[in-house]
Amino acid sequence: MAEEKNTILQKLDGLEARYEEVSTLITDPEVIADQGRYVKLAREYKELGDIMDARKRYTACLNAIKESKDIIVNESDPDMKAMAREELQDNEALQPKLEEEIKLLLVPKDPEDAKNVQMEIRAGTGGDEAALFAGDLFNMYKRYCDIKGWNVSVTSFNEGAVGGYKEIDFAVSGDNVYGTLKYESGVHRVQRVPATETQGRMHTSAATVAVLPEADKFEVHIDESKIKWDTFRSSGAGGQNVNKVSSGVRLRYPWKNPETGEEEEILIECTETRDQPKNKERALSRLYTFVYDREHAKYVGDIQSRRKSLVSTGDRSAKIRTYNYPQGRVTDHRIGYTIHDLQGFMNGNIQDMIDHLTVAENAEKLKDNEL
Repeated sequence: MAEEKNTILQKLDGLEARYEEVSTLITDPEVIADQGRYVKLAREYKELGDIMDARKRYTACLNAIKESKDIIVNESDPDMKAMAREELQDNEALQPKLEEEIKLLLVPKDPEDAKNVQMEIRAGTGGDEAALFAGDLFNMYKRYCDIKGWNVSVTSFNEGAVGGYKEIDFAVSGDNVYGTLKYESGVHRVQRVPATETQGRMHTSAATVAVLPEADKFEVHIDESKIKWDTFRSSGAGGQNVNKVSSGVRLRYPWKNPETGEEEEILIECTETRDQPKNKERALSRLYTFVYDREHAKYVGDIQSRRKSLVSTGDRSAKIRTYNYPQGRVTDHRIGYTIHDLQGFMNGNIQDMIDHLTVAENAEKLKDNEL
């Protein structure tokens, strides 16, 4: 235990210098002027502040344990010894709880957790009943978002023949939305007697849910100081001027390909006009367009691959959760957890399930972490 405590304290001591550095940086006018950097540092400051607060409580707990042990060994007054034993017992019970809290705080945060999301619900196996269930899932998430104080905005939908949705897309914005809703991605299965069933038989239907973190609006960053310019004489029509004046421009720019990660050299030539400054301007514009197109292609590809990885075919076999109406239960198959209040769950009371999924994920993260 002593070795583990020492490891924790060493990690916390190492972060103290960074906390001081960030607290200074966020007051720097240059940093404040750079909104992107400022927001990033402000988030880091908040996270480090939580760790420093836990460090203070942990150190106080360790000191209290040491003092209590000293009193028990060295003090002759029985009342003082009794009080020290009681305090020792309380702090020894508190110590492992603080260590678990600190370990979780030290697990690297997923930067996407703080993002807003785009959600997609698609009716899968089950025809009309699947569309009705997709509608029920949307209403469930809408109620949950209302409880959380989040904003829901429907972007597109295709209604089912008897109600519900064949598909519905909506955006959710608020605090830590993706970090909360990311566990909902997958195939949701329902077992119930549909309103469309005349014989009273139970059906199994499915709907797929995808939770996509809102993509950062990428910007094209080009360091113009790295552009190497050459001029040359144009050839072809244009008379004496074209041949005698170096109006053609050529730029070379070192660029990291976002798909391969390798550095390439972009070469662009422009001889469109006899005016060198205009050719230079047009060559620069082409460079921005080229980089934008390549960055945009990667951005679109990332979204598409994420969507493929999140949503299965809608087949009943690839399920993450079952909603069983006759038994009034909801079971999440990833963690084997069941809630016996299906009606409350469908009314948006899904926080307990999300909490259990969060605990399970944190347990996995702790296994991968050094502590």
